[in-house]
Amino acid sequence: MATSGIENSGKGEGRIRNATLIAGPTASGKSALALKLAERDGGVIVNADSMQVYGVLDVLTARPGAAELARARHFLYGHVSPATAYSTGAWLRDVAVLADSGIFDAQRPIFVGGTGLYFRALAEGISEMPDIPQEVRDRWRWRLNEEGAPRLHRLLMRVDPEVAMRLKASDGQRIVRALEVLQASGRSILKWQADRGHPMIDLATARFLVIEPDRKALIERIDARFDKMIEAGALEEVKAIGAMRLAPELPAMKAIGVRELAAAMAGEMGFDEAIERAKIATRQYAKRQSTWFRNQFGPEWRRIGGEALVRPPD
Repeated sequence: MATSGIENSGKGEGRIRNATLIAGPTASGKSALALKLAERDGGVIVNADSMQVYGVLDVLTARPGAAELARARHFLYGHVSPATAYSTGAWLRDVAVLADSGIFDAQRPIFVGGTGLYFRALAEGISEMPDIPQEVRDRWRWRLNEEGAPRLHRLLMRVDPEVAMRLKASDGQRIVRALEVLQASGRSILKWQADRGHPMIDLATARFLVIEPDRKALIERIDARFDKMIEAGALEEVKAIGAMRLAPELPAMKAIGVRELAAAMAGEMGFDEAIERAKIATRQYAKRQSTWFRNQFGPEWRRIGGEALVRPPD
């Protein structure tokens, strides 16, 4: 059943007025639509994709190129080091900084991306989380690398079983997050999550758009786009991020194409196989995104097809 939580938030209206939210699966044309609306309405574009926040991976995450950046102002693209485990809360804080700067006062903000939790945070708010001292963060990430996720999951089961039972033993990032929150605050992450936040956007003046592309056309776009990524320097990006020697559990290292192309460069598989695997992974990801949007976005979201890319909605 589709749910949104917006009508039941009971928290009043947010401070960002006249926002446009554009969601959709990868390669569906979201960025192109956002650019058309920005030029037509005098807006600025704000990234709402959890992979496009990372530096280094310009091509592999399909970030806007120089031509697009020249046509409209873009924010929160490539501003985070791949060595950082960026979160929804960190993204929302960055949006708040933009709002405080006054950027949205004169130009309509257009949030575009494929990360559903970012849009939910904008429209419903997010639970406040405690500040984690760097030494605590480093300690748990070191233990994750040294001991592995299953062992830390067993530890979490002893100190916070309610959280542990909700997590897979292989989900190292969430296990570490629960442990560091508990150590830093003395309070379970579930209790922090139960404290709802406030909407960031003014719901009455916002418009919500979600692209629902034709499946066959989307697959063709995904495959063609990945071929262009190879031509545009995706292999060089994988070499660059590999040289950083980052922990494989970090979100940036899970960007589609990184693992596959790295394996090909290491001689573990052929490049044709790596490219095909990356395309398949992208198609699967797009399907998961579409399912999430269909089940989680409520009736306030206007469902639009490919025609919107030619004639943007009012």
